[in-house]
Amino acid sequence: MNSETRLGIVVSGSLSDGVSVRMDSHASVEDIVVGHYVTIEGQKHRFLGMITDVKLDASDPHMTFFPPSADDDFSAEVLSGTSAYGLLNVTPYLVIGDATKTGVIGPQPVKTIPSHFSKVGTSSDSDIELVFGKEDDKKFWIGNPLDMETKLCLDLPELVTRSNGIFGKSGTGKTFLTRMILIGILQKSAAVNLVFDMHSEYGWKHRNEKGREVKALKQLFPSKVAIFTLDEENAKMRSVAPDFTVKIGYDEIAPEDISLLRQTLSLTDLAVEASFSLRKHFGNEWIKRTLELEASEDSAKILNILNIHESSFQSLKRGLNTLKRLSFIQPHVEQQAVSQILRRLENGTHVVLEFGRYTDITAYILVANLLTRRIYDSYRERTERSIADGSAKPKPLVITIEEAHKFLNTEVASQTIFGTIAREMRKYYCTLLVIDQRPSGIDPEVMSQLGTKITCLLDNERDIDSVLAGTSGKNGLKGVLAKLAAKQQALIFGHAVPMPVAFSPREYGADGFYRDISPEQSNPKEVEEAIDNLWR
Repeated sequence: MNSETRLGIVVSGSLSDGVSVRMDSHASVEDIVVGHYVTIEGQKHRFLGMITDVKLDASDPHMTFFPPSADDDFSAEVLSGTSAYGLLNVTPYLVIGDATKTGVIGPQPVKTIPSHFSKVGTSSDSDIELVFGKEDDKKFWIGNPLDMETKLCLDLPELVTRSNGIFGKSGTGKTFLTRMILIGILQKSAAVNLVFDMHSEYGWKHRNEKGREVKALKQLFPSKVAIFTLDEENAKMRSVAPDFTVKIGYDEIAPEDISLLRQTLSLTDLAVEASFSLRKHFGNEWIKRTLELEASEDSAKILNILNIHESSFQSLKRGLNTLKRLSFIQPHVEQQAVSQILRRLENGTHVVLEFGRYTDITAYILVANLLTRRIYDSYRERTERSIADGSAKPKPLVITIEEAHKFLNTEVASQTIFGTIAREMRKYYCTLLVIDQRPSGIDPEVMSQLGTKITCLLDNERDIDSVLAGTSGKNGLKGVLAKLAAKQQALIFGHAVPMPVAFSPREYGADGFYRDISPEQSNPKEVEEAIDNLWR
């Protein structure tokens, strides 16, 4: 460790709280930023850790009360670094090598701490590369650790083995970060994606905050992505030729779907119970038959037989009429969206379902839950069949949902298919990628099952606590998260990374970006012609 990179020496610490590093006189505390990596040269091992706090301290307590005069530059210079010094709090995460040997061992979890007076310096690019690896057929470059040039690479096949979450308050860049992860999963063939695209941001081109158009999945990988839409008119207005227009039949909607819409449709608990009774009585035509029931002796007799109070029935009927006004819901449809989506997923095609003008949360919850429940049933059946007879397993599937707290809050998480998928991890080759700006609204049990979390800036204390709940070194990471920039910085931690990393995401749409991530962009003219032909 040379004098230029050295920061100081270890003076105290513990395995649970991290170690304290007294800064050398030549190192400026103003150059230190929480979230940066340091390497500690112990007597027997090299440790890789993160700076989680920066403090000023003094060997003589009287100096706090009787500091040098503001005009006395000479005394300030003499005392600085000796009697007055900077103190860093560092959390060691990995043992990355043996300091007494020239050979380097693979990164191992920390089970001890460096000894007193161990030298501490800024980590080199080679240290980071040793831990996170290089970009290859599995690892995808997502950004760079803060103030470092080395590439931060994420093992995507490992990432998709569990459900994951991307969080951050509005305007912090989580949409572009999500798009980056989806592109990586597609590029590395780690899984197939089903994206419920509430604001039409992931399928076709979109504008960033500066008003510049950026490409999305279909433009980058035209042969590997299919766009489904609920709103064909909106798609054509945006010059998008959807591969399939989704319609939902009355007979596809089950009481379980209505139960999830209790709040958005203002349904009473008894009205929800009535939907189950009517389904049992009328079968798959229960919605059609319920809407046809008018005030008469016959309808009163049916309600009496089913033990449904008139007020509960009217509450349910008002909710069903609200759904009826959604033009994509029809009495009957010939081609069910579920079979169309499954056919493409089985062929390795990624599906983005755009909602167009149907950005109301009622439409989003209904469609996402309805389709996911049926797709999940198919995946479970195929997985069990493959175990029984040795047939092919389904392709790993990642389902991306926005406004996740609407599906996964404490009241409904146990009832929704999304809560089931999150808890089962990858039992049936199906996982979630949840996007939300209010992680505190998600059920704590579900949050604990998310393998890897990527979070941009959060300024709500409850949201921060929710994201970091159950994480080792929570207090240190809390300080790092609170100090992230408002845009283009994030913290990643959990199952798919060997240690937490504060990083700057790769610049989406920068020069050469499209060419680097998609071989289909090698001839832009041909791609543009293909796209023109597609929607013409």
